Amino acid sequence: MAMEKMSIAKALNESLRKALDTDPKTLIMGEDVGKLGGVFRITDGLQKDFGEDRVIDTPLAESGIVGTAIGLALRGYRPIVEIQFDGFVFPAYDQIVTQLAKMHARSLGKIKLPVVVRIPYGGGIGAVEHHSESPEALFAHVAGLKVVSPSNASDAYWMMQQAVQSDDPVIFFEPKRRYWDKGEVDTESIPGGLHRASVARTGTDLTLVAYGPMVKVCLEAAAAAQEEGKSIEVVDLRSMSPIDFDAIQASVEKTRRLVVVHEAPVFYGSGAEIAARITERCFYHLEAPVLRVGGYHVPYPPARLEDEYLPGLDRVLDAVDRSLAY
Repeated sequence: MAMEKMSIAKALNESLRKALDTDPKTLIMGEDVGKLGGVFRITDGLQKDFGEDRVIDTPLAESGIVGTAIGLALRGYRPIVEIQFDGFVFPAYDQIVTQLAKMHARSLGKIKLPVVVRIPYGGGIGAVEHHSESPEALFAHVAGLKVVSPSNASDAYWMMQQAVQSDDPVIFFEPKRRYWDKGEVDTESIPGGLHRASVARTGTDLTLVAYGPMVKVCLEAAAAAQEEGKSIEVVDLRSMSPIDFDAIQASVEKTRRLVVVHEAPVFYGSGAEIAARITERCFYHLEAPVLRVGGYHVPYPPARLEDEYLPGLDRVLDAVDRSLAY
């Protein structure tokens, strides 16, 4: 067992390094990913060790970056694309939705598109507009795309490995305000499948479901609730498409209550799909309606207001209390 404590950022860097080292057809492309090592230094040192043909600094043109990656994938490469910030992905949205997501089906399965699109997402770093958004539902809605987000260093390391090895296009959302959170990583033992949810904390009274940056908030909420005698289970979704509904159902059949938490706006968010499916599956088990906690349906606010916008401990605990009051 090769256990090492590292940050999420370091885990991603090590995982990308391993992917480049393992397969000469693996490439990294993006704005400032080479010499600079990326805005968040996730690709730091990789161009120096693997060369400019493997770690490629691109022009500031997201549509061109993803379009080039699609062409490379068609020629047998496995491109890993970095979009510098969440709000910068939209010039490439047409390429992702109308080409990357559909070519496999359009070719009746003859063509594979093993492209990973890395997107740092979410708020909490005091950044300006277009640097703090959570657009995951816009991609999870698109058939043909896999959408995932790790919440800890171990998942960051292994989920990146699994995403690169996948023959399907994977949108890999990285919770940027958690980049420096540290955890144990076993670099020799895969913790689970790419699209399987995991139980981050066991409990009996209520289930909290979250992914990415909100898992830590939910774990803190569960710890606070325990001081009041409430036993909260926390399920880390890990994948927003496909969703591991079986894992959520198993938890809810035990706890009989569910609160879904995500940073993105509640309106049309992934929590709505989870609430609908679990209500269908667990109708006779539920003691309360499925509740949702998330961002507000407004453009992302200036940095000085983001603490009011982002779901925090108080809003999660309020939803827990409301659910338990039914």
